[in-house]
Amino acid sequence: MELLWHSADSSNTWEVEVKAEGTNTWKKAGKPELTRVAVANLNTHFVYRTLLSDLSSGNSFQYRVLKNKKQLFSAQGKAPKRKDQPFRFVAFGDIGAGTPSAKLLARQAHLANPDLVVVPGDIVYERGLISEYRTNFWPVYNADTISNEGAPLMRSIPFVAALGNHDGDTRDLNSHPDALAYYAFWDQPLNGLPAVEGGPVVPAIKATAENRKAFETAAGKAYPVMGNFSFNYGNVHWTFIDSDTYVDWTDSTLRKWVTDDLAASKDAAWRIVVFHHPGFSSSIDHFEQQQMRLLSPVFEAGKVDVVLNGHVHNYQRSFPLTFQPEKKGTLLVGGKDNKSIRGRVVPGKWTLDKAFDGKSQTKPNGIIYLVTGAGGQELYNEEQEIDTDSWQKFTFKFIAHTHSFTVADVDGNKMIFRQIAEDGKELDTFTITK
Repeated sequence: MELLWHSADSSNTWEVEVKAEGTNTWKKAGKPELTRVAVANLNTHFVYRTLLSDLSSGNSFQYRVLKNKKQLFSAQGKAPKRKDQPFRFVAFGDIGAGTPSAKLLARQAHLANPDLVVVPGDIVYERGLISEYRTNFWPVYNADTISNEGAPLMRSIPFVAALGNHDGDTRDLNSHPDALAYYAFWDQPLNGLPAVEGGPVVPAIKATAENRKAFETAAGKAYPVMGNFSFNYGNVHWTFIDSDTYVDWTDSTLRKWVTDDLAASKDAAWRIVVFHHPGFSSSIDHFEQQQMRLLSPVFEAGKVDVVLNGHVHNYQRSFPLTFQPEKKGTLLVGGKDNKSIRGRVVPGKWTLDKAFDGKSQTKPNGIIYLVTGAGGQELYNEEQEIDTDSWQKFTFKFIAHTHSFTVADVDGNKMIFRQIAEDGKELDTFTITK
């Protein structure tokens, strides 16, 4: 695992020590490395990274951060699980809004005692800025104590996150020099799709030479490749994808990367794909942004079990489904310049497994698509919850009256999903088996 922390101090006297569960011996972790974050209009700070190795799979450990041999911080962590160990993850998108509901959900997520936290995009509002992480993110998800204001999640539980539109759309570094903080603050696998700025994966950045240099120094090797990546945790293969409208998922190179990634995951019992924009949503809001439907045949061929999305600020569960798109769909443009890509309508034919109920019949024929975007930002389309005639035929459950998050327990060939409201009430549950 890797430990990250921030400081205004670039001293070389930082150290990290780790103590395994049930022992009294502190061992030194790897030598910390630092990255300088010095963008315009913000005080310079440094992001430190230290590798925590020789951990015992699935067991707890203590760690402490020292400067000049003096302890400044300590916490407990959980080592990653092996394939044969059950684990729990929580997932919620559209979270870093700093709202009362976001804070309550952080508390509920902490009480769920997960081993992994998954964020399907829109990590922080409104523009993915460094300054917004300081006000809407760290105080909530890395609070010193658990309360209705947040919880000490990040110091103990690993987080992984996909890019959302609020994380990746702001690319004018002259107007917002602290944008694209995702690349400076997250350390995720760099095994993703090679990308060239201005190509089908990553749009161009607008920046003076000075602002560009400051951003690239802060982002390091993460930009731009970290927009797409994959890894294994427990017996699950995870594939994270940038679904923003600037990505052209009709491009054969992009589709091949997803195809190859899933094909290489044959040893995993489960495959979960995470991205922000749902291809299958009944919400009126963002209904036209169906571009990720284009990858449905790729997911099906790669034996994907579940897709986790955000973007739409409610909870939706599909029937298990397969989908055959009709060509490439219709690209829509809009925005102030009437040129910005707004979405892509992708008609096609879906086949639904209505025999699956997640209770007595737990082996789905098709992929289950979950929208778990009620993580704290304003809710969408509450009126549709009771208006079932407004639902698309692929929708099995639609809950929009309350903020919520997903809890999933993975144990061998069984996964149990629950949707939990900000008050702790269970809103939905289903089981998948193989």
